[in-house]
Amino acid sequence: MHEARFYTPEKEQAVRCHLCAHRCLIKLEKTGICGVRRNHEGRLESLVYGKLIATHVDPIEKKPLFHFLPGSLSYSIATVGCNFRCLFCQNADISQAPRDQGAVFGRDFSPHAVVQDALKTRCATVSYTYTEPTIFMEFAMDVGIEARKAGLKNVFVSNGYMTPEAMQKAAETFLDAANVDLKAFRDRFYKEMCGARLEPVLETLRGMKRLGIWLEVTTLLIPGLNDDPQELKELAEFLVSLGPETPWHVSRFHPTYRLTDRPPTPVATLRQAREIGLKAGLHYVYTGNVPGDEGENTYCPQCGAVIFKRHGFSTKPQGILRGICEACGARIHGVDLP
Repeated sequence: MHEARFYTPEKEQAVRCHLCAHRCLIKLEKTGICGVRRNHEGRLESLVYGKLIATHVDPIEKKPLFHFLPGSLSYSIATVGCNFRCLFCQNADISQAPRDQGAVFGRDFSPHAVVQDALKTRCATVSYTYTEPTIFMEFAMDVGIEARKAGLKNVFVSNGYMTPEAMQKAAETFLDAANVDLKAFRDRFYKEMCGARLEPVLETLRGMKRLGIWLEVTTLLIPGLNDDPQELKELAEFLVSLGPETPWHVSRFHPTYRLTDRPPTPVATLRQAREIGLKAGLHYVYTGNVPGDEGENTYCPQCGAVIFKRHGFSTKPQGILRGICEACGARIHGVDLP
């Protein structure tokens, strides 16, 4: 077992976890909501330190990150467990394993082994993804620090429920970029569909911007649950308040896990959401899970020229040089653009 960070002792050998916004009070020999942080004899321990359930080489566009080292590869890792209980989770077999299967499992890796694998596979980044990376923060932090020393950058694909203190530490030590799911803009959705609340996610988004972490946001549009045009308008306006350069990915839902009574998202709904985002003032809005749709491309926010042509996870730059639109000279926002 590996001692966790971000916790304080409480009465009767209970501990208070300060890693995510649930701030679980964990009694002796019990786990928090995530199912992978256990109070053993008054000490909080991570049950998943170094126990990876997934190690893959992905295009950075799969995260999705379209403005952070576009066209590069990312070494992607995950453990079991999650601090959300989303009814529509596409990776529920691993994210909900501690809850649904009563099991914690994975192959043992050291931080050094992860970094070496990333270098051998010519990846530019390490991504902490597939399940919620906050719940394996200790391992992510140790990997991330070593990755930075080796010249790699670090990416979280997250539900955005980490505490301000955990986010601050991550930003200080290893975290460079994140794609955060803003699953809806109604607290009721978060409570009923995810077992969480909206406001901590909004605070995380504000905090990441403030700390200089490159941020992109994804919303999975579920018919009849979070696709109301007024709600999407309010969500887009919130993102504009963070900065109009914040990319927003609106993605297509497919029935899965415990939400199988809803149809796939109509492509027309995605396109409408994209138009809502652009009208609200966002510079970059993308349609996701619809390969070949024109909403996958990056357009210059000033003149409308195509800057990146995409099909699925394939990215081809055109009309951009050193981050500048060749047609009009406008700066295209992002990190290490060609």
